[in-house]
Amino acid sequence: MVSFSRRSKFLLATSATLFLASCGADDVASPGAGSLPITIVQPAPTPTPTGTATPTALTNAQIALATTQSGVTVTADEQVAILNAGQNNNLQGFGNTLNGVYPISGTSLAAASNPQTVLGNTSFIQNTSYVGALSGPNDSAFSGWTCSSTAASFLNSASCTAVPAIGTGGSAAACPAGTTDDGLVQTFRACRLPQQITSDLTLPKIAGVFYRFRGQTEVGDINATTGVTLTIAAGVVLAADSSETSNDLLLVNRGSRLNAVGTADAPIIFTAQQNLASNGVSDATQGLWGGVVLLGRAPTAVCAAGTGPNDANGSSPTCQQAIEGVTGRFYGGTNQADSSGTLQYVQIRYTGIAISEGNELQGLTLGGTGSGTTIDHVQSHNSSDDGVEIFGGATNLKYFVVTGADDDGFDVDNGWRGFMQFIIAAQKASGSTADSFATEIDSNGAEDLLPRTYGRYANFTFVQTNSAPAAIRLRGGADFAFVNGVVKTASGGACVNIIAGAGDGATRTTIRAADSALQDVGPPTFNSVYFQCQGR
Repeated sequence: MVSFSRRSKFLLATSATLFLASCGADDVASPGAGSLPITIVQPAPTPTPTGTATPTALTNAQIALATTQSGVTVTADEQVAILNAGQNNNLQGFGNTLNGVYPISGTSLAAASNPQTVLGNTSFIQNTSYVGALSGPNDSAFSGWTCSSTAASFLNSASCTAVPAIGTGGSAAACPAGTTDDGLVQTFRACRLPQQITSDLTLPKIAGVFYRFRGQTEVGDINATTGVTLTIAAGVVLAADSSETSNDLLLVNRGSRLNAVGTADAPIIFTAQQNLASNGVSDATQGLWGGVVLLGRAPTAVCAAGTGPNDANGSSPTCQQAIEGVTGRFYGGTNQADSSGTLQYVQIRYTGIAISEGNELQGLTLGGTGSGTTIDHVQSHNSSDDGVEIFGGATNLKYFVVTGADDDGFDVDNGWRGFMQFIIAAQKASGSTADSFATEIDSNGAEDLLPRTYGRYANFTFVQTNSAPAAIRLRGGADFAFVNGVVKTASGGACVNIIAGAGDGATRTTIRAADSALQDVGPPTFNSVYFQCQGR
């Protein structure tokens, strides 16, 4: 009996022969005896997803840089122990988490803490539910009033190298009272400020007009016998005079005020005259003038010879100190709530002059300015020294961004006591000094001077794009707390560098236990900080 399989093969072969014959293929050769070979190609198997590879964990020495000062060392292990003592910190961050200074997604990189609770401040500090200065890729808090560069690009913000929006009509414009007509620069009317402003002066926004200042331009009397206010309208552009060689800067003496209040759509811009011509500056330009200096009557811990010492309350009526970068201009006093004016929606571009080693002018310098001084929505761009340096006083900062600084982003010392929130430091990609940090915090090498340097940072984003030794340097016995932050460093860069310059064992300054007799609240604290160190 023929099997079913063989019969099926026979019927198939017969049918195929008849079909070919019907097509005129009677002489088609038979394949001959045996079975017809059939090759079956199997599809490639779908690979099993492996997920994102987790890099090798960083060592403590890669996270924290140990520095010996005056024979005292805080080891990397001890520094990491301080970080681990906080809540919600991530010390092993890696991967594609930031697009410049913006988070890639709206999901917080670490579980946020309530900064009001952690820092004990509900009047200045806002509660937030995310870490870093920005909540996500579409956060518009820094849009428009900032300028963009390779250091950091902001949503809907013009390039820092672009000519500011001065407007047209300069040839027909008239300079306001109190200024001098310096003629046309490019197509803009230059209205020069007096070098010594001895009475109240208002600079209105006039289409086609910019305000030029030359040399050391001062507001008020150096002896603080009279109070003078310089008021600047929204959208005004001020430019340092590049037609001569003197060090240009704007300095507000104790007892006087600078009220520069811009808007998100019309920021006030302090820049150099080179910035008024197309291609007059580049992304690498810096150090064209000396920046803005505000001096106040709030306490300082560092007193000039014969004027101190001060105490924890800053109550010494004689303690004062000379400000860096100029000669014979002092800050300090006993008024914690002193006001040196208001800076809101302001850009300060292409600043920084080194007079000598350790004697520099920054983007913004605050000397003994009090809590009555309002500073928010301010950008310091491409300073050849620090973005902002604060010597003593009690001024708080909010929405402050430092881009492209050659040295530190936020440098605080000499007994500054205050709060900062929504702050960004994005360093230049190359060329910055080897000793630069996103923030440098100390007491000028004097570990127990009073008032003790005391600061609180909330919602900060620090991006070190060069090979600086670390992002956060904390030393000199300063008391600090950090909450809701993002710290990212380049390859070779640690995230923190905590230094003690005196003491031994448990008595080492900066990390010792609280001691009210020394106005010391204890070791630094870190909560809800995402650390992405070593270029990971």
